[in-house]
Amino acid sequence: MPAEDSDRPLIAVAVLASFVAFLDGSVVNLALPAISRDFAVAGASGLALQQWVLDGYLLALGALILVAGAVSDQFGRLAVLRAGLVVFALASVLCALAPSGEILVAARVLQGVGAAFLVPSSLAMINARFTGDAQARAIGTWTAWTGTAFVIGPLLGGVLVDALDWRWIFGVNLLPLAVTLALTTRLPADDVSGRRAGRVDWVGATLNAAGLTAVVYALIEGQRFGFDHPGVVAALVLGGACLVAFPLWERRVAHPMMPLQIFAARNFLVGNLTTVFLYAAVSLGMLIVALFLQQTAGLGATEAGLVMLPIPVLSFLLARRFGTLAGRHGPRLFMAVGPVVAAAGFVLMAGVRAPVDVWTEVLPGLVVFGLGLTITVSPLTAAVLAAVEPSQSGIGSAVNNAISRIAGLIAVAFTGVIVGGAVDFDGFRSGALVTAALFATAGVIAAVGIRNEQCDVARIPAASVAGCHDRATPPPAPAGR
Repeated sequence: MPAEDSDRPLIAVAVLASFVAFLDGSVVNLALPAISRDFAVAGASGLALQQWVLDGYLLALGALILVAGAVSDQFGRLAVLRAGLVVFALASVLCALAPSGEILVAARVLQGVGAAFLVPSSLAMINARFTGDAQARAIGTWTAWTGTAFVIGPLLGGVLVDALDWRWIFGVNLLPLAVTLALTTRLPADDVSGRRAGRVDWVGATLNAAGLTAVVYALIEGQRFGFDHPGVVAALVLGGACLVAFPLWERRVAHPMMPLQIFAARNFLVGNLTTVFLYAAVSLGMLIVALFLQQTAGLGATEAGLVMLPIPVLSFLLARRFGTLAGRHGPRLFMAVGPVVAAAGFVLMAGVRAPVDVWTEVLPGLVVFGLGLTITVSPLTAAVLAAVEPSQSGIGSAVNNAISRIAGLIAVAFTGVIVGGAVDFDGFRSGALVTAALFATAGVIAAVGIRNEQCDVARIPAASVAGCHDRATPPPAPAGR
C-alpha cells in the first residue's frame, strides 16, 4: 500500500515529537527531591526551587500554546515543528548539564517554549494531510502511542533517578528528538500556495506571559522574602495589571489569541471554570504526593513511581469507556461525580500518620483519586468542545488546554503557602485537604452548570479532541469515531 507507506514518516514524526513532550511532563515530579538535594550546597534548594522547576515550564506553555497555531500558519507547520524540536533538544541539554538551580529553571522555560509548538504543530500536520476516516485513524494512532508516555513516565523517571541521576530524565530526550529531526527530512516541504498567513497576537501573548510571570514570582518568592517585601508587592501589582489588561486587549484586537466571545456558550464557560479547579487540584495533588513519598515517607524515586503508577494506568484503560458513557448519557453526571471521587481519594490520604505505611495509607487513596480523575477527564473534554461550533473547536481545544496549564501553574505557585513551606506530615495533610476542596468545588460547578442537552459529541472534530491530550492523563479516542 504505497500511499500508507508514504504517510508513515509523518505519523512517526507526529508521535515522536509529542511523545517526548508528554514524557518530560510526566517524569519531572519524581526528580524534584533529587534536584533539590543536588543544588543544596548552592543555597538554591528547597520547595521554592522545586516550584520554579515546574512553573518555568508551565509559564512558557501557558503563554505560547494559544498562539502556536497562528505561528505555524505564518511560518509553516514543518518549519515550526523543526524549530520546536531544536529548541526542546537544546533546552534538554541545558537541563541535563545545569550547574545551578537558576540555569535549570531558565532551561525549563526554554523547554516549555519548544514544547508549546511540538504538539500543536504535529497535530496540524496530521490534520492537513488526512481527511475523514483516514484522519480519525491517524489521530487514533497518535493518541494510542503518545498515551503510553503517561503510563511509562513515572516508572521510567524513578528508575533513571535511582539508577543513574536526575539529569538523565532530560538527557534521555535526545535520542528520540534526533530521530524525529532526521525523519522530518523525509517529509515534503510545506505547501505555502494558498495558505493564509496567521496573525500572531504578540501583545496578548506578552500581557499573558508578563502577568503570569509576575504573579507566580510574587507567590513563590513571597514565601521567602515576605509578602510585604517591595519586590513582591511590585510583582503582584504589575502582574495583576497585565492580567486585567489582557482581556481588555483581547476584546478590541482583530485577531485575538483568546477570542472572548467563545465563552458565551454556557457549557464552554462552565466547563473551563471546572477545568480551573480540577487541574489546579491535579497539579497541587500530584506535586505534594511525589514530594511526600520521597522526602517524608522515605521512598526511593522508583518506589514512588510504582506507587503513583495506578493513576495513568487507570486512565489509559478506562478513559475511553467513560468517554463512551458520557456520549450516551451526557457529561454532567460524570463531571459532577468524578471530582468528588477524586476528592475522596485525597481525604483518605490526609489521614496518614507517622510512621506511614505507604501501601495501605497512600496507595488506596491514589487509586480512588485516579478513578475519579478518569471518570472526569473525557466527559469534560467532550462537554467543552461540543459547546462551540465545529469551526471553533480548534481554538476551543487550545483555550481549554491553556486554562488547565495556567490553573496548574498558579496551584504550584501557591504550594508553599498551602503546606507551610515543607511537605512533612502536617504540610501534606493541609495540601491533601486543600486539593480535596478544589476537586469538590469542580464537581459542584459541573453539577450546577453543565447542561447535557448542549453536548452533541458526534460533531466534535477528531483533531480537537486530540488537542486536549497534552495534560495530566490521556483522553479517549476521538469522539464520534
